[in-house]
Amino acid sequence: MSIELTGGCQCGAIRYRARVASNAAYYCHCRMCQRAFGNVFATFFNVPASNVAWERGEPKLFRSSKLAHRGFCAECGTPLSFQYDGAERIDLSVGSLDDPRVMRPAFHLCVESRLDAFHTPDGLPEHAIEESADYQRSLAAAGGVPPAATSGRGAC
Repeated sequence: MSIELTGGCQCGAIRYRARVASNAAYYCHCRMCQRAFGNVFATFFNVPASNVAWERGEPKLFRSSKLAHRGFCAECGTPLSFQYDGAERIDLSVGSLDDPRVMRPAFHLCVESRLDAFHTPDGLPEHAIEESADYQRSLAAAGGVPPAATSGRGAC
């Protein structure tokens, strides 16, 4: 199965097209996502970076930790992406899709940072950040020291 998705920011300055193999998305509960989205979690879908075409404008990048950067619209502030340094895959925000209803939640990530008062158990698998292979690869490339230990910002 292959799905073509389109999306962009709230003001229209940035538009993208992405081809994904499934409609699986995930909840991220890390503190960086909570702050970047101004919410108690963020929702993303993961795609090979080569399957994303920025058709109008490109996101401004913010280095959110020693391991990764986040893309957002410099005009309206819409959060658009998350990517570990050197990764061949990128996470795009479900809320930036033209039709986010096509996506389905598959799991929760960074549950060690989840705000339980705002969580309704849904039976989806739950994972700590340390279980993420992408995180482990990025951590090793950055010298093996978790970013929270050096920056106070968190893992993402």
